[in-house]
Amino acid sequence: MSRETRVETGSQTVTLVEDPAQPGAFLVRIGDTDQSYVDLADPLRLEFDYVQRIADVIDEIAPEGARMRVVHVGGAALTLPRYVAATRPSSAQIVLEPDEELTMLVREQLPLPRRSGIKVRATDGRSGIAAMRDDFADLVIVDAFVGARVPPELTTTEFLTDVRRVVGSTGAVVINVTDQGRLGYSKRVLAGVAAVFDHAVYGAEPATLKGRRFGNVIITGSEAPLPEAALIRRAAGSMFPYRVLTGTQQSRFVGGAKPFTDEDAEASPDPVTGGAHFG
Repeated sequence: MSRETRVETGSQTVTLVEDPAQPGAFLVRIGDTDQSYVDLADPLRLEFDYVQRIADVIDEIAPEGARMRVVHVGGAALTLPRYVAATRPSSAQIVLEPDEELTMLVREQLPLPRRSGIKVRATDGRSGIAAMRDDFADLVIVDAFVGARVPPELTTTEFLTDVRRVVGSTGAVVINVTDQGRLGYSKRVLAGVAAVFDHAVYGAEPATLKGRRFGNVIITGSEAPLPEAALIRRAAGSMFPYRVLTGTQQSRFVGGAKPFTDEDAEASPDPVTGGAHFG
């Protein structure tokens, strides 16, 4: 039987659920939403498939052991910062997480390794990115949710333009969103990334692409060419089916979707069925 620790942080309930099959591994649930999974003994174990897809991007844009400067918009249990710290130990990482009580709980119950290089700032993603200098980061990972929805201000062309300033001409951004049905929301996010960056990649499970399942969508953008062929190979070899759209296939997919702006931004759709993971 799994052990649970439930804590009230402000207006939300955070539950740490120990994996009964893996001692020292925990699921972090915020409200009714599964937000993160952390294995303290093995930070390379990425239980959520979408997290592995983000790790694919990390592994393809920077060799193992290389020093990176990474900014994470959204912290939760710090799964990806732990992964980067383990695979690229000299990296400098900044996590933008406005929920200080959540961060304190994670630090107490799921402590980071010593000298991890991970610094958490108690600020929202929009403000945190705006405060950073030009060409600051090699990678910005946007994986932030309020409940089960992506905040609207984190998908607009204005925000993405600021991210482009921070990653410069050689860095990249990876965004995790959720969508369903005709995928109108993620198409608009993709349109924004494609409008701001010279190169973009869109990935999702086939059932999500076909509108049959609410799920995670990973969108990557960069001024520099992305390792598209390598990401397609990794997706093809993944445990769960996954598709990557690039080039003309991606252009046909996005169709006439218009990027979000600060004037018409929307949060991601409310989940109707299970399947996605948040934050």
